[in-house]
Amino acid sequence: MRVLLLTGALVVGGQALHSAATVQPLSGDIVPAHDPVLIREGDVYYSYSTGQRARRPLVARMSRDLRSWTPLPSPLPAIPDWALAAVPGAREMWAPDIARVGGRYRLYYSVSTFGKQRSVIGLATATTLDPARADYGWRDEGLVIASREGDGYNAIDPAFARDRRGGEWLAFGSFWGGIQLIRLDPRTGKPAPDARPVTIAARAAGESDGGGNAIEAPFIVDHGGWYWLIVSFDLCCRGTKSSYHLRVGRARSIEGPYLDRSGRAMREGGGTVLLRADAEGRDRFRGPGHAGVLHDRDGRDYLIHHAYDAEAKGASTLRIARLRWDAGGWPVVEKEMP
Repeated sequence: MRVLLLTGALVVGGQALHSAATVQPLSGDIVPAHDPVLIREGDVYYSYSTGQRARRPLVARMSRDLRSWTPLPSPLPAIPDWALAAVPGAREMWAPDIARVGGRYRLYYSVSTFGKQRSVIGLATATTLDPARADYGWRDEGLVIASREGDGYNAIDPAFARDRRGGEWLAFGSFWGGIQLIRLDPRTGKPAPDARPVTIAARAAGESDGGGNAIEAPFIVDHGGWYWLIVSFDLCCRGTKSSYHLRVGRARSIEGPYLDRSGRAMREGGGTVLLRADAEGRDRFRGPGHAGVLHDRDGRDYLIHHAYDAEAKGASTLRIARLRWDAGGWPVVEKEMP
């Protein structure tokens, strides 16, 4: 489960168009925040994101109201030795996802180097997220899945999901073969013995910014009898020049096929725009991407992601927005009240 606070929607001819408009400001420890995830334990929200600069291997923070954020130590003190051996030169853990499964929390994370396909997804588990508790502590569970040069996918950007029958899945992927889905063994949180990755979304040839299969960062939401696949299109990590934006499609089965509003399959380049900065460059927050959704205890849904702040030299910044569902059942990013 994940979160943030944001944006705007303009309805033209019944079609919702979204841009990264004004937002309810967050405060405290909100920079750096790249690829954030959020979960709630009791009355406290915990967020984890990609390690950056002096905060490695992961960035961690907490909040009691989703607005004011306080820094925490990284849940793991260093990249595990097995991951460093698999990916020489790695400096941070990337794009974590977290879920409570049974009596423990699962923290999935990726280790890679920028633009390379030699990558791994690992798993750590804990009984609590509260560093003040006596039973706090993370246990490294090792490798989940790996990729090497020439494989049909890139093993980064993990996102845990459950189906309505209790099955467990991991979505992942960045560029190369696009977004993958693999069935997990519930006992281990790792791929089932007979499971193989299946592509559920990809870019159509020649349609992505900068060329290539510019799609990554999946997240699956179960809502209204549909599974919703949110992905990031185009290019991140370029500050305010980032073309990153969010798209979505839906399917009756968690395995797909996921279709956008027009009926185009996401495996064939489809995806309805969920959130994108305006083309004219007027929005303060540019390149919104790498999102997740939290269904909170009050029944509200929230969207979490990062975006690049034009008033802070393009710093990657934590963002949280309300997510509502329109008359057709599709998600809409809702502007927060001041």
